[in-house]
Amino acid sequence: MTPRQLLLTVCLFLCAQLAHSGPRIERWQTSAGTRVLFVEDHSLPIIDLQIDVAAGAARDAAGKEGVAGLTRSLIDLGADGLDETQIANRLADIGARLSGGVDLDRASLTLRTLSMVDKRTSAFELLRAIIAGPTFPAAAFEREKARSLAALKEALTRPDAIASKALWATMYPAHPYGRQATPESLTALRRDDVLAFHAAHYAARSATIAIVGDLSRAEAETLAERLSGGLPVAAAVGELPQPQLPAAGEERIAHPAAQAHLLIGMPALKRGDPDFFPLAVGNYSLGGGGFVSRLVKEVRDKRGLAYSVHSYFLPLQQLGPFQIGLQTHKGQVAEALQVTRAVLDEFLAQGPSEAELLAAKQNLVGSFPLRLDSNRKILENVAMIAFYDLPLDYLDRYPENIERVTTAEIQAAFARRLPVTHLVSVVVAGD
Repeated sequence: MTPRQLLLTVCLFLCAQLAHSGPRIERWQTSAGTRVLFVEDHSLPIIDLQIDVAAGAARDAAGKEGVAGLTRSLIDLGADGLDETQIANRLADIGARLSGGVDLDRASLTLRTLSMVDKRTSAFELLRAIIAGPTFPAAAFEREKARSLAALKEALTRPDAIASKALWATMYPAHPYGRQATPESLTALRRDDVLAFHAAHYAARSATIAIVGDLSRAEAETLAERLSGGLPVAAAVGELPQPQLPAAGEERIAHPAAQAHLLIGMPALKRGDPDFFPLAVGNYSLGGGGFVSRLVKEVRDKRGLAYSVHSYFLPLQQLGPFQIGLQTHKGQVAEALQVTRAVLDEFLAQGPSEAELLAAKQNLVGSFPLRLDSNRKILENVAMIAFYDLPLDYLDRYPENIERVTTAEIQAAFARRLPVTHLVSVVVAGD
């Protein structure tokens, strides 16, 4: 071992010792069947809470693409005799904030409130009213549909959005992950579609609740029981189907943009897969580590083919994608693609060097505490653990799991998850 490698090892060990202290997570299930994860923390008079339901965009039925997003955007715009202005005013009066969103797997409502009894009681009762009986006002439905339609039409003029949508459709040609809202599908949606989607998907048994903050376990149990009791009673939604891997190919889309947008990817990784840690460490060296990654060195630094280039894994309930992305001059598309594929092929064949492995571990373990340095970040992680039913010691063991990765495990995991016969490419504005 060289002196530099020895120094990196010592630093990694010290960082790991500091990082082995995840929050203490408690778990139970409410009588309505909702999983609850709770972190008790009295350091600030604040409570953060997130409700996730299996109502992401992948739950859109064929011909109803966009209904999941529209349902989430409308759910807090009317409830219990209150309109959206009255809900907003009530939240402002008690200093609470309600937010959230929707991705492919889940729809989320996130509440931050002060923990004083009068404040939190009002905030939690308002949240319960919203999830128990959203009214989906007709005027708000028409307005939000028009807003979504305008946003989608604007996105479809941008080469980055066009490339992303084309890549997902190519990676998942017969799977809900590849199904996306179109102007036609959004235009065809009716308010009844939103009501039906909410009734079928916002169910207690399909929900998880994550709570972090200034609350006792007993108080958290009472709160979770009341919230989950307000959710509709419906059968839990089933798992999404497993996607079939696409055949390798390349799609080219004409566009007048000055820069060509290149994306390469394929379905690769589920949440909870043991290959996650070797892939996370390996990807840092490949394209996730910024200026120290191989892709940046070869594509940007040595050849000036792009200002930036990245790669990442996005684990989902079913196989989420691996993706490489960059922009380059139209005249350099062929060379950029060739260099990018060559870097990937070399990494698949040889894996990272020992020096790259140490650097990746040092960064991932050393920066890990920054992922837990606020209640909001802890809530994000705990909500993810709850929704994907990951082990309660996931955060405690994260540094340890990163540390134990070897170069051989990285090479084996990349070979399993990225067979190049299934890699697809999309080039927009590359003519």
